[in-house]
Amino acid sequence: MSHFSTLRTKITDAEILKASLRDLGIFVKTEADVRGYNGQRIRSDIVAVLDGEYDLGWSRNSDGSFDLIADLWGVAKKHNQTELINSINQKYAVNKTLAEVKLRNLEKANINLVLHN
Repeated sequence: MSHFSTLRTKITDAEILKASLRDLGIFVKTEADVRGYNGQRIRSDIVAVLDGEYDLGWSRNSDGSFDLIADLWGVAKKHNQTELINSINQKYAVNKTLAEVKLRNLEKANINLVLHN
């Protein structure tokens, strides 16, 4: 029986996701296995290699968004999974916003970014 959970996300940009994970000090693999319970593995497009025996993975959907795939019980053994996932989502949102600002040549615009917990 698989212990992996799949959660829908609003993440759509693989490069920004990988950069965000690296910004948080997380080692990133692409086209790799996500480690789960009792040696189980599942293939994902992007893998955040975590301390311990469990990882987080993201797999692209047909609509371009990514699903988060992980053995959340296992991740929670060594990490506060809510804080970890929230920090990844927040870093992604900041990096995505900054990339859009740069893309639209709005570097001199005033931007107020408000983060909510």
